[in-house]
Amino acid sequence: MPKRGISQKVTNLDYHKVSLKIQEFISEKTRQAGSSGVVVGVSGGIDSSVVLTLAAKALTPHRVLGLLMPRKNITPAQDMKDAELLATDLGVEYRIINIDKIYNSFMEQLIPNRIPQGNLTARVRMSILYYHANLMSRLVIGTGDKSEGLIGYFTKFGDGGVDMLPIGDLYKTQVRELGRWMGLPGYIVEKKSSPMLWAGHNAQDEIGISYEVIDQVLYGMINEGGTPRILTMELGISNDVVERIQAMINASKHKRSVPEMCRLD
Repeated sequence: MPKRGISQKVTNLDYHKVSLKIQEFISEKTRQAGSSGVVVGVSGGIDSSVVLTLAAKALTPHRVLGLLMPRKNITPAQDMKDAELLATDLGVEYRIINIDKIYNSFMEQLIPNRIPQGNLTARVRMSILYYHANLMSRLVIGTGDKSEGLIGYFTKFGDGGVDMLPIGDLYKTQVRELGRWMGLPGYIVEKKSSPMLWAGHNAQDEIGISYEVIDQVLYGMINEGGTPRILTMELGISNDVVERIQAMINASKHKRSVPEMCRLD
């Protein structure tokens, strides 16, 4: 378990200022694009709940559309209830679109494999978000956080295909603290993170490292410039874990980069 002092350092932010900064960002990006509002993929998890709340505050609820895109036998019913309740409390319009038929039409022509199928689910959702954004002259607002972005825990051109990332500079543990500060229900703030791309999908189980550990290593590397050897000593985390997180950052670099063009001059 990481040292407590480091954990407190990561989450020690002025969440009032953070909230205002993000709201200003959402408002300005929407204004610059001449957009009528935003579309948000809502799952009932902490990231999308924080983004939905901030978007409603920044733009007023009537300029925000929440899309719930469940899959039968994969998306927990409780997650949908949590998402619907939050949208209702915020006064945000939301729509439920079951994506099974769309997903299944793809799989009729494809060879089954769990990871590509999971990524296909994320890309189907992205397409539906952009359909509504085009229909309503709106922007797609992303729900990815800094932890997921740095280790590549997102689908390229799936949940990574968005027009803006309001919480993209907040680590997962910081997003939870922001949600707690904003008064989101405890059952959302403490809910285990998962993109729910297959039955029983759980982020920590798939990654194999808790976000508390990931965030402290990332903070030490990115914010403080610590080397793996130094972080191993300072955090009390095994060198194997630190090096694995570094490897995830390196391996996912292509996900964070604009496709490179072959220049002829």
